[in-house]
Amino acid sequence: MNQEKKVLRKGLTTGVHACCAFSSVLEAFIVTKEFVFGKINKIDNDDLDVTKGCEIVVSISAKKEDLEFNELSLMPQRTQIGTNSLEIYAGIGVGVVTKKGLKIKPDFPAINPVPLENMQKIFEKKVKNLENINIFCTVSVTNGEEIAKQTANAKVGVIGGISILGTTGIVKPVSSTAYIDSVKTEIEFAKQNELEPLIFTLGNSAFRVFKEKYDEGQIVEVANFVYDSIEIANNLEVKKIIFVCGIGKMTKVYQGFKNTHNRFGVIDFERLKEDIKNELAYEVDIESTKTVKGISEELEKVGLINALYSMIERKANEQIKTWFPTSNVEALILEEKEVTGW
Repeated sequence: MNQEKKVLRKGLTTGVHACCAFSSVLEAFIVTKEFVFGKINKIDNDDLDVTKGCEIVVSISAKKEDLEFNELSLMPQRTQIGTNSLEIYAGIGVGVVTKKGLKIKPDFPAINPVPLENMQKIFEKKVKNLENINIFCTVSVTNGEEIAKQTANAKVGVIGGISILGTTGIVKPVSSTAYIDSVKTEIEFAKQNELEPLIFTLGNSAFRVFKEKYDEGQIVEVANFVYDSIEIANNLEVKKIIFVCGIGKMTKVYQGFKNTHNRFGVIDFERLKEDIKNELAYEVDIESTKTVKGISEELEKVGLINALYSMIERKANEQIKTWFPTSNVEALILEEKEVTGW
């Protein structure tokens, strides 16, 4: 029976939602000249997005003391249109940038340039025929500080909440866009702050191990996006990358997988068996194992585990060099004993 293909839902960025709320709240203020606020919930979509459903609150007043701020929000984004002025601050749950290396300068609200510019354009359009509209505005996110713990904000110096993001305004369903943008931000931050070499990890285990040896700002969790992350670093002329993952994911890399998620394919065990036979002179019984871990355990019993690791690392490095001939990447397998301590 043929099944209909599910149509995945697109979404809108936090920046689009903040601009919509700002427009409505500004209209109300122009009419009433009193403190006014509005709320909007980020619509659901089929992307992997920690901000889905979050509540964005925009508040406007002629008196600064009416508003609640992120305690670090000392520098507003200012706009002057004739006799009219707008000051936008980070409210509760929206971060403030505290380190250099991001699109936004330190001490300013973590509202990306595109949504900020759109809010300023909305203000300009609505007050162009008015005078003496001088207002203070906060953009807040309910529980934004908790949501931010699931992001890399604190690591790159965005403190007190999430960022208001967006470029095109559209969130593509189950796309890599949001995650890769986050990876790019971390790489740019590390480069600007001269934190090299960069350590690329695929998950928490490697992150924990390498956090003991390197500055946290050097470590970027690239998830399954191996090719994309190295490409970004290469384009930004990062001098040195140490790419670390377990033996299973590293096997995928040497077999040419640009993304190591299972939906992009599985390990070719026949090829792995043949490589082990040709290079290590050992015949693996893949029918009884069918996992790289099982093969590792078998080779450990016969004293070939280090040779296996060396072979897979070398082949992974060769594959990465095929993708990016000018890059300087060192692929290393994170051994289980490094994670578990045995």
